[in-house]
Amino acid sequence: MNNFPKWLNTAVFYQVYPQSFCDGNGDGIGDLNGLVSELDYISNTGFNAIWLNPCFDSPFKDAGYDVKNYFKVAPRYGTNDDLVRLFKEAHNRGMHVILDLVPGHTSDKCRWFKQSAKPTRNRYSDRYIWTNSGWARPEGYNWVTGNADRNGTYMLNFFLNQPALNYGFNVVTDPDWQISYRDKRVKPTLEAMKKVMRFWLDKGADGFRVDMADSLVKNDPDKTATAWLWRKVRAMLDRHYPEAVLVSEWCNAPVAINKARFHCDFLLNHGNKLTDYAFYKRDKEGKSTAYFCKTAHVSAKNMLSVYLRELNQTRNNGYISVISGNHDVERLSYFLDDSERRVAFAFLLTLPGVPFVYYGDEIGMRYIPQQSKEGGFHRTGSRTPMQWDDALPNMGFSTAKANKLYLDVDRTPDAPSAAGQMRDKSSLWNEVHTLLELRRTQTDLQSDGELEVTECGENGVLCYRRGQHTYVAINPTDEERKLSDVVGSKRLFEIGRATDGDGFALLAPQTVVVFEK
Repeated sequence: MNNFPKWLNTAVFYQVYPQSFCDGNGDGIGDLNGLVSELDYISNTGFNAIWLNPCFDSPFKDAGYDVKNYFKVAPRYGTNDDLVRLFKEAHNRGMHVILDLVPGHTSDKCRWFKQSAKPTRNRYSDRYIWTNSGWARPEGYNWVTGNADRNGTYMLNFFLNQPALNYGFNVVTDPDWQISYRDKRVKPTLEAMKKVMRFWLDKGADGFRVDMADSLVKNDPDKTATAWLWRKVRAMLDRHYPEAVLVSEWCNAPVAINKARFHCDFLLNHGNKLTDYAFYKRDKEGKSTAYFCKTAHVSAKNMLSVYLRELNQTRNNGYISVISGNHDVERLSYFLDDSERRVAFAFLLTLPGVPFVYYGDEIGMRYIPQQSKEGGFHRTGSRTPMQWDDALPNMGFSTAKANKLYLDVDRTPDAPSAAGQMRDKSSLWNEVHTLLELRRTQTDLQSDGELEVTECGENGVLCYRRGQHTYVAINPTDEERKLSDVVGSKRLFEIGRATDGDGFALLAPQTVVVFEK
């Protein structure tokens, strides 16, 4: 791949939700120094890159996705120097760190917005999207009226406290207040975001995961104008920061990668068939029809249909990234039991592209329904503190009293912990660790390696070739299945059991085998 950071070919990301990962100062909230103290755990597990959720100054109405100051670390996490130290300590371990960039909106407490809301025209007047009347509420958007002295209403990008930054409109239907995305009046918005990126890249950041990357230009149904803006960002990186990466929350790889020129586009749950059909799918009665549900007995065809097409369309231009989950969805354990998750992880970590694993998924942390926190609503149950050691107070997350924790830890008697899983040779953590080591040492299994599906039967069996010589065979069901090939060549990894017959193999229930031919 031309003009491409080479480190992405071997990268496997670990997503860290900073307020819930490790509390270094005992105030009940995770912080940057706590994260630094656990870098060895992340590295020893086998991850060599970190995606850090927003850590900038914020009123935290949306858990940090409402940025007040892009150039300042939120005091509850530490200081700018602490973030620089994180970069340095990660680099010393051969790891990379990307930050979470929120370019589509800010907090209404942001200095930019306070200036934009003034009635007298100034350099920030066009930084956000305003109508030209305090009574105007055009259809198709969400507006706030009466919250500023300026004679206008302003557009929201998501929550009530998140005014939309103004990158212009692709199709201008009301020229009284809409501005074209090519108009010089909106150019400073993109330049300001590029300034933010340069500020942190110069301090040691290795790139950015971009929140709601496809949301910038309004009235842009095909996202052509939004992609045009991101190409400008990519050109800046190619010229001045060629090793920095851009990862999009777009969930449309051909557009994000081919048109917008992101290095990676990760698959969440925005109608994407792979993750939906792999983990979440339910029928009308609520029964799981997900591929990795052992009683579903479904083919992998629906799961792979869109993915394979998009993989071929984006080959050599960028990576499709499959994730185990993240802070916006219920944890994987909510949908799949322990045995099912093991099979799913073997799939996730043997696909091409750059995988992302959400903190705690590697030890099977649970989704815990609870009262909303900082705009989390149902998502709050996926944001509970990392469980380090069941022999320590608060599972080792913090020395604070339980009622001072950001969120409470899982206090059920069988709650998993990192320490307990690392001691158990048969644990999920040890399987993930083994798979990551295999991916590190086997070139065929890394991000660039080719993918060819060799068998995708109605009986649920899936077999695919990675690179030139490496194969992965999967039986996710609770019944023995037949594979129309043998796996008697060199076996690199196996859970369950594969038994060769005369030109075929029998795969025991919930078996995954990685082998060479």
